[in-house]
Amino acid sequence: MVTSTPFHHQANGQKESNNKIIVNNLKEMLDEKKGRWEEEILFLLWEDRTTSKVATSQTPYSLVFGTEAMIPTKVVILTARYLLQKKEDNNRILTQDLDTIDELRDLPKIRIAAHQQRITRAYNKTIRVRRFQVGDLVLRKTFQNTKDPSAGKLVPKWEWPYLIDAEAGKGHIG
Repeated sequence: MVTSTPFHHQANGQKESNNKIIVNNLKEMLDEKKGRWEEEILFLLWEDRTTSKVATSQTPYSLVFGTEAMIPTKVVILTARYLLQKKEDNNRILTQDLDTIDELRDLPKIRIAAHQQRITRAYNKTIRVRRFQVGDLVLRKTFQNTKDPSAGKLVPKWEWPYLIDAEAGKGHIG
């Protein structure tokens, strides 16, 4: 199922957020490298995939492959960790990581949910709840698409009183 459509705003927002991060990092690198973006884009994408994110506290690479990535400089400039690693041990460790990958992916889901709750709490801190009863008169704010275009700048910001005749459930617009 494709969720990157006008009907799935959440997915579109996430894509836009990721693209914004990549574009901002690319702009920073382009300022320093002046016109060599073709050579730098692979390093930029690698950096983005191997940098831990706030919401999950893990890297996108580790969420996909179940293990941390080896940074290319650690392979070029040989470190003790890299030199002492044996191929058989590495395969055994990778197999163990595959066995526990589901548990490793559950922790970021929990962190994402907690992160979203913190964001929601911060956003809703300034919300003032108003309770209306059946029979109350309320004004409805006019929007650009409901205003009379010929009225000019003196058009009222509110439409005349509406009578509340029924109560809708939570999340329903009645």
